[in-house]
Amino acid sequence: MKYLDEFRDPDLAEKLLDDIHRLTKGHWAIMEVCGGQTHSIIRNGIDQLIPSNIELIHGPGCPVCVTPLEMIDRALAVAARPNVIFCSFGDMLRVPGSEKDLFRIKSEGGDIRIVYSPLDAIKIARENPDREVVFFGIGFETTAPANAMAVFQAKQQGLTNFSMLVSHVLVPPAISAILESPVNRVQGFLAAGHVCSVMGFWQYGPLVERYHVPIVITGFEPLDVLEGIRMTIKQLEEGRAEVENAYARSVNYEGNTPAQKMLADVFEVTDRSWRGIGEIPGSGWKLSAKYSDFDAELKYAVTDIKTHESPLCRSGEVLQGLIKPNQCEAFGKECTPRKPLGATMVSSEGACAAYFQYGRFAELTQDVIHLEQV
Repeated sequence: MKYLDEFRDPDLAEKLLDDIHRLTKGHWAIMEVCGGQTHSIIRNGIDQLIPSNIELIHGPGCPVCVTPLEMIDRALAVAARPNVIFCSFGDMLRVPGSEKDLFRIKSEGGDIRIVYSPLDAIKIARENPDREVVFFGIGFETTAPANAMAVFQAKQQGLTNFSMLVSHVLVPPAISAILESPVNRVQGFLAAGHVCSVMGFWQYGPLVERYHVPIVITGFEPLDVLEGIRMTIKQLEEGRAEVENAYARSVNYEGNTPAQKMLADVFEVTDRSWRGIGEIPGSGWKLSAKYSDFDAELKYAVTDIKTHESPLCRSGEVLQGLIKPNQCEAFGKECTPRKPLGATMVSSEGACAAYFQYGRFAELTQDVIHLEQV
């Protein structure tokens, strides 16, 4: 594919791998904070091609996966209301709540619609003035600007029948929580390039100074990931801890400043619960007081819903990087993409889904894994 093949070149990948093997002397644990990077790593066998003394830890980088169970159950409660048109991206429809998912609500008569942009939900609200339209706004900083714009437009247009169920989470506080955990093993991070394309990487300097860990802004293609690993290992071997940008074609230091201004107007920072992890202070956004009329949680009084997780699901440990997906006893047995116990098995960016899709049911030896030429 034009503009992509150059980042999937096997000859260049081999050179980067040679460089990584040459540089690596110690034992290092690096976390990728992006589900897209996790899928690239597993799909292309990168974790099997790098030196065995480098461990890649899959972090909580899937926005669908970390959306808390109580928020899923709130979405189900709102979507089941007879006068509501509930709009969502498609990857949320099969995420299991305590008892059901959005597909089940749809089969029971709920008006649930897949949209490709929150602005589609604004259009639906204009076209259906006698119905209530709710958009499920989840994700990291990447998807937040479009969601903020939808709320801003709804206010400008005087749409009283539109609201948003907001569950946005932020990467820097999650990195802090990981590094402050008593069981933390992470010594360096591959930061999510798409998040930094919006927010820049000015927020990461204080993290590096406080925790003395390298953070390398990394893309998603095989060569992006390998270069991110190479730069992180180089810092670790030299005893350095800096923020470096390996994704300069899409990311600069300041980020998208108009988008950040929109975010600051529509949202305000709040404590947020992460599924399988728990509450992380200051790790999310909610609608600011100026836009509280568009807050679906308040509008439909669903804040007091109680939930319960499956006792078989260990997705919380997967999201914290404590275990690999195939180390969960339910993986591929009680838990499959057709019958998922947790969001990590059903999301397109989930680590469990990656391991299942690419056949990682058992540990594979390095000599039988080859970098896939996509």
